[in-house]
Amino acid sequence: MSKSLKFVAAALLACAPSAPALAQQKADAKSGPRYHIGRAPTTDEIRGWDIDVRPDGQGLPEGKGTAMQGEKLFMDNCSSCHGEFGEGNGRWPVLAGGKGSLTSDNPVKTVGSYWPYASTVFDYVRHAMPYGNTGSLSVDEYYALVAYVLYLNDVVTDQNFELNKKTLATIKMPNEQGFVMDDRATTEKSFWQKDPCMNNCVAPVKIIGRAAAIDVTPEDGKEKKSRGVE
Repeated sequence: MSKSLKFVAAALLACAPSAPALAQQKADAKSGPRYHIGRAPTTDEIRGWDIDVRPDGQGLPEGKGTAMQGEKLFMDNCSSCHGEFGEGNGRWPVLAGGKGSLTSDNPVKTVGSYWPYASTVFDYVRHAMPYGNTGSLSVDEYYALVAYVLYLNDVVTDQNFELNKKTLATIKMPNEQGFVMDDRATTEKSFWQKDPCMNNCVAPVKIIGRAAAIDVTPEDGKEKKSRGVE
């Protein structure tokens, strides 16, 4: 091989990317650009955020607390918004009461009347409360606080009942049967379409009645009409 051909071959080899580099380029092109900013989180950092709790109690941390211990915590951290007995102050949410009201004209949705799982109470309170100071309590304090909220709703009837990872998972909330698992993946699959309908998707609607206009402001010279349905 002549010197010139050897030079060209060497130049081509120097410019050609390696197989791993090509694979990385293809991956970057597929997933988007990488900016090499930040670092992978540590195990402890992940543990600090990975605190969700499932309905069956999976994810509950080790700890314990009673309603009696939670009463002072509630008064100090929650009562200014939710009232001393969970009745709610002003427009802040009501936490207790409302039993049997869900089918009435004025349903009162509280922890006791509406929430489906005790684990949901713990999960939400630990994630979001106290308002403006989230995560400021210890695990034991959160167990005690949730125990007191359950006590206010007669879900727990003994102030000394110890709420912990094991006992919380066994508690049945009054409205658990009012919720159903999302089964749309099976029950509604026959209605799914790959391409959404964009024209003439709904049959014409026939109007069978009209409501009369309700004039609440009197006007001079305007003929009075009765209010109601035509």
